[in-house]
Amino acid sequence: MDRTNRALEPDLAIGDRRGPGPEAVLTSHPVDRPETIGFLLAPRFSMLAFTCAVEPLRVANRLAQRELYQWQTISLEGRPVVASNRMSVVADRSIREPVEYSRVVICAGFEPEALYEERLARWLRQLARAGVALGAIDTGSFVLAQAGMLEGYRATTHWESLEGLRSQFPKVAIAPDLFVVDRNRFTCAGGTAALDLMLHVVRLSHGHRLAAAVAEQFIHTRLREPREHQRMGSGERQGLTDPSLAKVVETMEANLEEPLPIHVLCATAGVSVRRCERGFRRQLRVSPRRYYLNLRLQRARTFLQYTGSSVLDTAVACGFRNVAHFSRAYKLWTGVPPSADRGRLHQGVRPILS
Repeated sequence: MDRTNRALEPDLAIGDRRGPGPEAVLTSHPVDRPETIGFLLAPRFSMLAFTCAVEPLRVANRLAQRELYQWQTISLEGRPVVASNRMSVVADRSIREPVEYSRVVICAGFEPEALYEERLARWLRQLARAGVALGAIDTGSFVLAQAGMLEGYRATTHWESLEGLRSQFPKVAIAPDLFVVDRNRFTCAGGTAALDLMLHVVRLSHGHRLAAAVAEQFIHTRLREPREHQRMGSGERQGLTDPSLAKVVETMEANLEEPLPIHVLCATAGVSVRRCERGFRRQLRVSPRRYYLNLRLQRARTFLQYTGSSVLDTAVACGFRNVAHFSRAYKLWTGVPPSADRGRLHQGVRPILS
């Protein structure tokens, strides 16, 4: 047991080796007393992301055999909060109760706007003035941005809502990264990226060996870096075995606002139109044109869910000539026009590409 303790002792020099930088705030907590982290739960928050954020702290305490971290759950009124999976989590306190936190993390999922109100913004500003590091998981970034806490900072969110965050908050530098740490702000994509973010926090404060040992407890085979991609590659995601077809899909995904002709997509990938057509129908059961249209409609759906963009602005952002054309295509895809679908989207369904 003594050998284990020595192996997991905090590597306190890690902050010095990294030197001053945007992550300096995350290494500043005194190691002689536990760090207290508050998790503010939004209605219908992601239970997976929340658990991935809390569990590394618990395991870090167990492996270090001392209390490195304490955590509390927070809600606006101190009442239980129902997650997107309909499970309820008891809140330890409300935002009205004074507690000394080193960090506060906003945990959201669907409908982050349901959490936001002006008294919450005032509370967040008060925390920021007190030097508390503010973070967000999944769409919690929308709440921080709405409160003005991300202006001039780099930040991220779930890949599906990146464009929504970018369009609503142009003063925030949006990155498609797994997680982002910029001075006293930290955000992540949600899901298992919350585990990577908290392993990063543990590593910065208590050393690589402890972070790696925590990761191994979760059968997490490596410490992922902040700038790693949130999503699989196009080919892997769609199960494509032909690299040229994967390149076509990748080019489609990069050109949704101004769609490219199919022959241009094929030329870029070095594949003939005929071979592309055959490959798409064999592997994806759909034509390249239909697949491209579905990508644009899926992007439109995320705009309707995560932004206040009008139907016209959404149509333009997704490469449609006019609202009528967009509305017809959208209704054929979902069964309802875009204006009617906007309300349904807030029921928490992240659609899979059809």
